[in-house]
Amino acid sequence: MGEVALPAWAYWGAQTQRAVENFGVSDKRIPPLMIQALGLIKQTAAEVNAELETVPADLAEAIAKAAGEVREGRWNEHFPIDVFQTGSGTSWNMNANEVIANRANELLGSPLGTKKPVHPNDHVNRGQSSNDVIPTAIHLADRIAADQLLIALQELERSLSAKADEFAEVIKIGRTHLQDAVPVTLGQEFSGYASQIRKGVKRLRNALPHLEELALGGTAVGTGLNAHPKFAPKVIERIAAHTKLPFRQAENLFEALACRDAQAELMGALNVLAGSLLKIGNDLRLLSSGPRAGLGEIKLPSLQPGSSIMPGKVNPVIPEMVIQAAVYVKGKAVSVGLAAASAPLELNIMMPLIAYETLDSLSLLANTAQVLADRCIRGIEADPERCADWVEWSLALVTPLATRIGYDKAAEIAYRAFKEKKTVRQLLGESDLLSPEEVDKALDPKSMTGERG
Repeated sequence: MGEVALPAWAYWGAQTQRAVENFGVSDKRIPPLMIQALGLIKQTAAEVNAELETVPADLAEAIAKAAGEVREGRWNEHFPIDVFQTGSGTSWNMNANEVIANRANELLGSPLGTKKPVHPNDHVNRGQSSNDVIPTAIHLADRIAADQLLIALQELERSLSAKADEFAEVIKIGRTHLQDAVPVTLGQEFSGYASQIRKGVKRLRNALPHLEELALGGTAVGTGLNAHPKFAPKVIERIAAHTKLPFRQAENLFEALACRDAQAELMGALNVLAGSLLKIGNDLRLLSSGPRAGLGEIKLPSLQPGSSIMPGKVNPVIPEMVIQAAVYVKGKAVSVGLAAASAPLELNIMMPLIAYETLDSLSLLANTAQVLADRCIRGIEADPERCADWVEWSLALVTPLATRIGYDKAAEIAYRAFKEKKTVRQLLGESDLLSPEEVDKALDPKSMTGERG
């Protein structure tokens, strides 16, 4: 293909440079966790190749050291290739091979670009193919990032559960269709949010076993051509030991190369989680709306001025951030779903996009959940007086009367209360339908909230 010029300081080589020149269509680059995963794969592969005597021991030692530096993030700026590239991710794999080979040669006293004594294909890539390395790296990176998200979600669930306990005695009006309904407690409302997050954690955990299956050993099409039969099992064993995660070789290497169903499943869980966060964010905006001309049942922490023209205005900035992040992730779920389905015959051909979208979603949701817990949920205060006022003024208090005086009569009272701008309690006090004691018992909002929490 002829010569290609690249910066003298660059640790990457000709294949990487060609990719840089071919694919410069966006500002999106390989996620750091993918670089870390590639470093770990190449490090453990070098160690195993030395053990199997498929790569000379001195070269393998230098490769392992260089790959370890890549894993630590020392050479991240030497991974310049656009996410939108060849669908197998070959350019990313060769980028890693070239950086590691050049650094290994430097460690052995050779100048950059010589390919001697360490060759990027013959030594760094020994026993591997881009077609099994890239899906392996995606699974590694996604699985590590999923743990980080789980930690943030558990923090969020704890903060919501704490508020559910704190607000257990705060009685407020329920709302369905954004219309007045029978009373609930604010604690019950928050317990629903906590339950959503707990179930989101379960859905994410359900996706983890499939992420723990690694494609390594399949090489080009799943047959394992050019790889020592003991190579992949030994490398995966070392990867599991390094990460302390239960990685194992995929039960079917043809599926592991051709399909990215594990990422589609992962994004399904994240899509539902994003929907939960979307609901929670919108509900917090509604419950805190006003503060005087809206519901105003809770008070969010005041974090920053909300208007450049209206002094004293404070907006629900954290819930609005959460809503935007959730919508963003929902879009990414569609992207990954379509990309996962683009797998003609033996290979998925949208792996760089899948890697970027899944890792971006995992990171964004982890940060969003943590900020929501730290800067919003923990600082929420209830306004019990405002909640009580809405309960007393609500027409839905008439609901328990239906079993005493009949549905039609109760509906008539509700209609009259609305038209005459009176409370249900006031109208009943003016009638002889029930005694004052019976009215108090029937309209006790606490008795309407039930035992659930």
